Amino acid sequence: MREDTRWAIRGTGACLPERCVPSDELSRSLGLDPSWIEDRTGIRRRHLAAPGQAASDLAAAAAARALDAAGLDAADVGLIVLGTSTPDLIAPSTACRVQALLGARRAAAFDVAAACTGYVFGLQAALGWLAAQRGSAPYALVVGVEVYSRFLNPADRGTVAVFGDGAAATVIGPVPAPYGIGPVTLGSDGSGADDVLIPAGGSRTPATAETLAGLGHTIHMDGRAVRGFIERIFPRLVAEATEAAGLKPADLALVVPHQPNPRLVAALAPGAGLDPGQLAIVGHDVGNIGAASIPFALDRAVRSGRLTGGDLVLLAGFGAGVTWGHALITWPPA
Repeated sequence: MREDTRWAIRGTGACLPERCVPSDELSRSLGLDPSWIEDRTGIRRRHLAAPGQAASDLAAAAAARALDAAGLDAADVGLIVLGTSTPDLIAPSTACRVQALLGARRAAAFDVAAACTGYVFGLQAALGWLAAQRGSAPYALVVGVEVYSRFLNPADRGTVAVFGDGAAATVIGPVPAPYGIGPVTLGSDGSGADDVLIPAGGSRTPATAETLAGLGHTIHMDGRAVRGFIERIFPRLVAEATEAAGLKPADLALVVPHQPNPRLVAALAPGAGLDPGQLAIVGHDVGNIGAASIPFALDRAVRSGRLTGGDLVLLAGFGAGVTWGHALITWPPA
């Protein structure tokens, strides 16, 4: 491996379930004005998984598309890291299911549980692993997937309105300097762990008839606390990443944020020193797809021809836990 080798995104792919539910239809089902959801969140539609369609199914489809975009086969993959809050099972990992579905027999596979920041956490894990291999296994898949619809209380408009299902994946592979990913910075604050959670089904509150009846296996969210966290953390991530690199926000060709509420994230852009046109916003089409939101937005940007070699791209993730992370990328030539 060359001394100046770095690691970059070499292919992207995404997968959405076939069923699409417009926000006006969902608003009516909740007894609300048809424009209620879109007015407050900017979300126009979301996709929901079909019965029997699991996180691994969506993830494997997205990963296969990413491999195709990179011109690689499953046999080329040495590692699969998958971020999700909605796994197929508590154990084993959904990443292992994806490995089997792809036929990636050489790949090690594991899940990352960092909620909506799962893709950025997974990216850092993959970069460390690739560097340690010293070129013996030069490609990794980093996947984000959520099937939130299995974990929603249909009467809770605060969660039903924003969450959707979907998956996206990236192939990480070698490139020469100065292109590549990094630095990556991660953070957590467990004092906010109760702001968004699924309270039952784990070792603290095992599944019982009572927890099922009490909807303990659905997402519970303190909307006010979550909004406050987003308002604080997004401008901070932009400032930290650019200052550490000796850049200004205007130097960034694209900022790819997690977007639980796309209207809110866009409104925060000017305060972060950004023009709204620098943002890769996709939440209006898919809602909050958690760990899949950042790679999904990247896939759309790549396939629309929005990125060229040398562009500076900032990934800005934040989510339950609470967790956050940012990654600066110098985009490689096609």
